[in-house]
Amino acid sequence: MKIINRELTEADYADLKAAMIEAYEGIGGEYWRKEKIDILLKKFPEGQLCVEVDEKVVAVALSIIIKYDKYGDEHTYAEVTGDYTFSTHDPKGDVLYGIEVFVDPEYRNLRLGRRLYDARKELCERLNLRSIVAGGRIPNYNTYANEFTPKEYIEKVKSRELYDPTLTFQLANDFHVRKVLNSYLPGDTQSKEYATLLEWNNIYFQPGKKRTNPSDSIIRIGVVQWQMRLFKDVEAFYDQVEFFVDTVSSYKSDFILFPEFFNMPLLAQFNDMPEPQAVRKLADFTEEVRKKMQEFAISYNVNIVGGSMPLVEDELLYNAAYLYRRDGTSEEYRKIHITPNEVRHYGMVGGNEVAVFDTDCGRIGINICYDVEFPELSRLLGNQGMDILFVPFLTDTQNAYMRVRNCAMARAIENECYVAISGCVGNLPGVENMDIHYAQSAVFTPSDFQFPTNGIKSEATPNTEMMLIVDVDLLQLKELHEHGSVQVLKDRRTDLYGVTHKKKNRAQVKTQLM
Repeated sequence: MKIINRELTEADYADLKAAMIEAYEGIGGEYWRKEKIDILLKKFPEGQLCVEVDEKVVAVALSIIIKYDKYGDEHTYAEVTGDYTFSTHDPKGDVLYGIEVFVDPEYRNLRLGRRLYDARKELCERLNLRSIVAGGRIPNYNTYANEFTPKEYIEKVKSRELYDPTLTFQLANDFHVRKVLNSYLPGDTQSKEYATLLEWNNIYFQPGKKRTNPSDSIIRIGVVQWQMRLFKDVEAFYDQVEFFVDTVSSYKSDFILFPEFFNMPLLAQFNDMPEPQAVRKLADFTEEVRKKMQEFAISYNVNIVGGSMPLVEDELLYNAAYLYRRDGTSEEYRKIHITPNEVRHYGMVGGNEVAVFDTDCGRIGINICYDVEFPELSRLLGNQGMDILFVPFLTDTQNAYMRVRNCAMARAIENECYVAISGCVGNLPGVENMDIHYAQSAVFTPSDFQFPTNGIKSEATPNTEMMLIVDVDLLQLKELHEHGSVQVLKDRRTDLYGVTHKKKNRAQVKTQLM
């Protein structure tokens, strides 16, 4: 599945029409005629947004800009849209007015409406508009109209005593109700022709300032310090993963990082087997877990990194971590440097691919635990423009952890990048070779004036299940590259030394191991 947020185009009309017909089936809603969409695209193309799933538009948000004082709080849909001519659109206005949002019902489990709302907020900030205003339907009011006034109904939805599919969603997306509108949308029998006047305030609005395109350089990272615990089944494991993804998503994070071998508690059911066989049985879950993690990345709109797992291919056992992008695509990274413990207990072999991965929030690299202790590997990634290095790890003792930590901090300085490390804590007495764990997950920075003096952006409490929410600024990395007190990448003596990647395919590796 491939998901893309973008501006709507004239070529999308057939998909728009089909999605809207499905979205409003049974409630008597009219679909938008092509000439109306063409007017909107001509007047305000950047305000017409859509979500494309596998090259098909399935969700749409339409909007205009207005001078709000001309209409005030007492207005109808027809008035604010110029009786559907959109003559009311004013590029010099101060409010982004939402005139439509709909999602094809077949795709509603992907939370695409939230993506559209987030895109609208970004547009509002970019254009330096005061707020987003919209009239919102209350489609469940018809069920309770004999019991409550519209105001009472709205208060009960706000307090979560009642559920309304539209208003509940809008409140969850930080909109507040300014007032109740009467006769806002004639023909809306489900809402009894009432509507909520909703507003989202742009806290970055600066009166009198010209509209700009502010930098998208601030990236929010969620780092999970994962408690090793026994799960009654794989569904309980998924529930714990989803808890963290949901929480990070609610903080508008761009990435969430899980640790190495985070699914090892599931080994307990195979504890009667020799360790090499048990791990290979666990590898049978890897594809299923991958699909579930990809679903979480899409539905919660967050890029998920890590959560390394055993992987069997051509009878060889690897330690693999994954990047699950929120657009539905994914990448695989196989741990290159295998520890003596992994070789002795599991018979694992190392991967061979060294590459950075492009995301919607910069270029990232992945090192799994022991990998970060080899500076050549991250230097190859640094040479490819890596902004953030993600290191899922698993260590049993504090001295093992310190090796990972100190090397990760060095990698941040050497490659002028951010490094996020995520580890496991707690004990698993019922799982062989997984008895104890020690971790203090963290996000590290280069060392210069614009960064923390100790190079630590944030760190967790040692050996406690928790999560870090950390903002990093990619623009600061660019400033460091060009104007840093020291410029490590620029000042390398490549006339004397260098690091190269000697590519080796998987068939060669298998031959060497036989």
